[in-house]
Amino acid sequence: MKVLNEINVVCLLTCSIFLGVTAQKHIQHSDNPSTYNIGGVLADPDSEAYFRRIISHLNFDQQYVPRKVTYYDKTIRMDKNPIKTVFNVCDKLIEKRVYAVVVSHEQTSGDLSPAAVSYTSGFYQIPVIGISSRDAAFSDKNIHVSFLRTVPPYYHQADVWLEIMFHFGYTKVIIIHSSDTDGRAILGRFQTTSQTNYDDIDVRATVEMIVEFEPKLDSFTENLIDMKTAQSRVYLLYASTEDAQVIFRDAALYNMTEAGHAWIVTEQALHANNTPVGVLGLVLEHANSDKGHIRDSVYVLASAIKEMMSNETITEAPKDCGDSGVNWESGKRLFQYLKTRNITGDTGQVAFDDNGDRIFAGYDVINIHEKQKKHVVGKFYYDGEKAKMRLRINDSEILWPGKQKKKPEGIMIPTHLKILTIEEKPFVYTRRLSDDEVTCDEDEIPCPLFNATDGSENENCCRGYCIDLLNALSHRINFTFDLALSPDGLFGHYTLKNVSSSSSGAIKSRKEWNGLIGELVNERADMAMPLTINPERAEFIEFSKPFKYQGITILEKKPSRSSTLVSFLQPFSNTLWILVMVSVHVVALVLYLLDRFSPFGRFKLTHAESNEEKALNLSSAIWFAWGVLLNSGIGEGTPRSFSARVLGMFWAGFAMIIVASYTANLAAFLVLERPKTKLSGINDARLRNTMENLTCATVKGSSVDMYFRRQVELSNMYRTMEANNYDTAEQAIQDVKKGKLMAFIWDSSRLEYEASKDCELVTAGELFGRSGYGIGLQKGSPWTDAVTLAILEFHESGFMEALDKHWIFHGNAQQCELFEKTPNTLGLQNMAGVFILVAAGVAGGVGLIIVEVIYKKHQVKKQKRLDIARHAADKWRGTIEKRKTLRASLAMQRQYNVGLNANPGTISLAVDKRRYPRMGPRAPEQAWKTDADILRNRRYLVEATKGGHTPVVHMPILGKMRPPTNMLPPRYSPAYTSDVSHLVV
Repeated sequence: MKVLNEINVVCLLTCSIFLGVTAQKHIQHSDNPSTYNIGGVLADPDSEAYFRRIISHLNFDQQYVPRKVTYYDKTIRMDKNPIKTVFNVCDKLIEKRVYAVVVSHEQTSGDLSPAAVSYTSGFYQIPVIGISSRDAAFSDKNIHVSFLRTVPPYYHQADVWLEIMFHFGYTKVIIIHSSDTDGRAILGRFQTTSQTNYDDIDVRATVEMIVEFEPKLDSFTENLIDMKTAQSRVYLLYASTEDAQVIFRDAALYNMTEAGHAWIVTEQALHANNTPVGVLGLVLEHANSDKGHIRDSVYVLASAIKEMMSNETITEAPKDCGDSGVNWESGKRLFQYLKTRNITGDTGQVAFDDNGDRIFAGYDVINIHEKQKKHVVGKFYYDGEKAKMRLRINDSEILWPGKQKKKPEGIMIPTHLKILTIEEKPFVYTRRLSDDEVTCDEDEIPCPLFNATDGSENENCCRGYCIDLLNALSHRINFTFDLALSPDGLFGHYTLKNVSSSSSGAIKSRKEWNGLIGELVNERADMAMPLTINPERAEFIEFSKPFKYQGITILEKKPSRSSTLVSFLQPFSNTLWILVMVSVHVVALVLYLLDRFSPFGRFKLTHAESNEEKALNLSSAIWFAWGVLLNSGIGEGTPRSFSARVLGMFWAGFAMIIVASYTANLAAFLVLERPKTKLSGINDARLRNTMENLTCATVKGSSVDMYFRRQVELSNMYRTMEANNYDTAEQAIQDVKKGKLMAFIWDSSRLEYEASKDCELVTAGELFGRSGYGIGLQKGSPWTDAVTLAILEFHESGFMEALDKHWIFHGNAQQCELFEKTPNTLGLQNMAGVFILVAAGVAGGVGLIIVEVIYKKHQVKKQKRLDIARHAADKWRGTIEKRKTLRASLAMQRQYNVGLNANPGTISLAVDKRRYPRMGPRAPEQAWKTDADILRNRRYLVEATKGGHTPVVHMPILGKMRPPTNMLPPRYSPAYTSDVSHLVV
């Protein structure tokens, strides 16, 4: 057995190679087959007979069959057992080399047998054309790879639903479907087609609620209770006949089949025996015409084979089901040719989509009248001129639920609304309740914040402009509401999200909104405020008329006043101050020179005029020049000469002009200075070409952000400011106050409010991007017109103006205007430099006096040292002179003594005896004292002084002595001269 298998494998490989080579030669040199077998798996003998007849007639139709080409029929009966069907297809069709198979079945037998034919034929790439199978499963090309059908699947009725919704103007529906493949397919088809083919959101049908149920229902009451809470009263139903009976039974119990409701159902549900009066349903044209579908399928097949024969060579079809390795490429190509057919047949325009499903199928719009009578009130048909499907309905013939002739509104207007808001001063102020607070204040409304991530809830209270407006609206148009804050804290902007299509698999971009807009679009809120009206948002939601007209402006901080320490120097430029300083000293120097060299100056006066002032020196001249300039009194040091005084008068005039100009400019700079804005508006060149030192920003994803994105001329500016954008307006305004952000671009209402509250802030330039604040509502909301009319009445009555005065301006705008018109009061920051100048003068004077004192002490010490040195030198010099004089006197004395030694008895002796009577005889001594005598006398003097006696002072040269009475006369050696006549003058 193993050997046989190996041989079979080798044979198969050899045959495959041989067949490949033969096929290549056939493509190049051989013609296409001249005979084509068409298989048929049909439900009854009549269909088989009609199939054979159609094949016979086809051979004589030269429009579809070329010459020398013949078609043959190969038919079998559809067996309810899918396994037997498989064997029959292999033994009786594939063995006969059929190029395609037409399959039909009884509606009561199920789709298992047609599926078996599709599986078996598809395995060998043999195209299968179904004429009665409408299940969504046959659209899956991963399973039914070569299946086409001349009848559309059930879920294609969603296309007709959308056309009916558009015709009646219904924009909000509830879809009820079974949880099987067809039920989910019809929901997906409805949503996808609605977003793809209906770009105008004003007419686009949106699904408010989806109700999915398991087949074979027992009760539907729980779902009906939830449906009654929805706004929509239009129900789209896909269900089997049995399930539809249960749904209609329970709906009647809840009066949901009476007036005000609208039911649109598919074919299966329309066959229920208790279908309510007024229900609209669809019935496929030629749904039970097997003969028409057989003829169309055969002619579609013949058209595809003819075109394929003219373009390429068709190889023979597979013959043996046991050959699992056969891959019939011509079958794949033939399937592609079949999908491109578009012919007019007995069942209408026959064409196929990429899944091989029939398109351009016609439907009858059925209206249920009394006693279950079905009345055709419209058609969904193919328009050959425009090559598309059209819907035509006769509204006057429709009988609606409750036996009404008037079309239902399709929506129930709720009186209790869910309203969302967001903190935006002054329109909405929020305050979180503290732990000890239970309720909000009288002027506040509870507005909880629901956290979508963790499901928590924070209790908050809201007040403001919009809260007062909301209260007025609720009383005016009679509704109640629950207020809550935006879950994500955003106004709302859209992002493009890539979504893959379930049918085609293509990736498409879809806009998804967040914030307040997202809550309205997803129908999680009925109303939202405040919102700036712009085209991007108006495409997805509805807006009321603006309750506040505004635009976009720029907020910045006012330039700070010049309050530096040298503010008093601002009236003159640096150059002028330097020239004034130089002029003072130049004039002083010239005054000094004129008065110095003038013949009439003080330097030339006689000394007799002792009562005149001192002469003008250079320091006095500088003092005079500064005194005139500073307008201070000049007590001394004025010029004497006429020429100097003329210069002084001109200098006084110069000083008067300079001082007057300085005073005037100082008043202009420090008192009348009014700061202006740094920017002129949105067209300021510094904004258009943003510099590094100028930062501007707005709020991410806001209406202002959208405005900049769609303005081409502001693209360069937007690219620069995009990186600086803030999450909230509150953060940006705080940074403007702190000086971190130079320009914040936002809605004018908010920025005017901030500027009126803080006079240090100012709005720059004119408004641009004018729009308004409005109330956002869902598309098709029944409250839109009522809210708009109420707002218009509020404008006319002055209520909106009162809200503006109370919440936006607060009366602070007038205070800021008065502040701008009032002259500035000089403060310490303005004149601090002058005080510092005086303090510097005082410090300089104290410092100089300290230097003077230290210098004077140094000079006094130096003078004392000089005086001591000079006195010592003078004393030393006197001592030297005395000694010289003494030596000279001694020398003269010796000369006299030589001449006096011959006459010892002289008058001197007599005199001495009289003066010193007690003096006894003594030996001859020296006449002049020697150094030893002098030392002896000094010792005597010292001893006498110690003893309390007054010493005798001996003069060095003939001095007078005052000897005391108790002192002995000095001894002279050798003796007294007797002759002193030569000493008497």
